[in-house]
Parts: sequence; structure tokens; C-alpha cells
Amino acid sequence: VIHFTQEPPVDGFWSLTPYNMQWGLIENPIQRYSIGDRTEGIVHNADGSFDIYIQHAEPYGNSANWLPVNNGPFMLVLRTYNPQQSIIDGTWQPPAVYVAETI
Repeated sequence: VIHFTQEPPVDGFWSLTPYNMQWGLIENPIQRYSIGDRTEGIVHNADGSFDIYIQHAEPYGNSANWLPVNNGPFMLVLRTYNPQQSIIDGTWQPPAVYVAETI
């Protein structure tokens, strides 16, 4: 799970994409290959934050924010297009990935 208190500060757009270890997109049953500011239907928490569930199995009750991955090693890439100064100078940092369970 990645908990974003706010969206990445960009003047363009952002996306989070998982890749297999050969840098290929990961096939999945909902054909979702990334989540970003252009993803429709993302559910936000009451305070405006949001959680992305990065896992192999569909998360119960959180499928709108599910980013499917394989059942083994994978890589995550956060792309920020036309990032604001806080990303460039490092004062904004992406949130950590919370590992709820290991395989």
C-alpha cells in the first residue's frame, strides 16, 4: 500500500507503473497498467488523501484503487511530468511503500 497525503506536485501529470523484472508491463485481469491523476474512479479518503493497493489479488472493498502486480518480484516507477520545484529540489518525497505481508 502507498498512502498519498496529496497528489505529487506537478504542473503536468503523474503516474505510478509497476513493471516485471524485464521492464515489461504486468498482465492483469482488469487491464490496469498504471494509476495516476488521469485514472478515473480513484477513491479518496475523507481528508483528501488516497491509498493505492499494489498487490496480486484484488483487495476486498478497494478495487477502485487497485494496481495489480504479479505474484513475484516487480519494480515501481513514479513518473512526474513537469514537476514543481519541490520535486526537483527534493523537499517533496514520494511516500514509502507499506508492505502488509511478504510472499
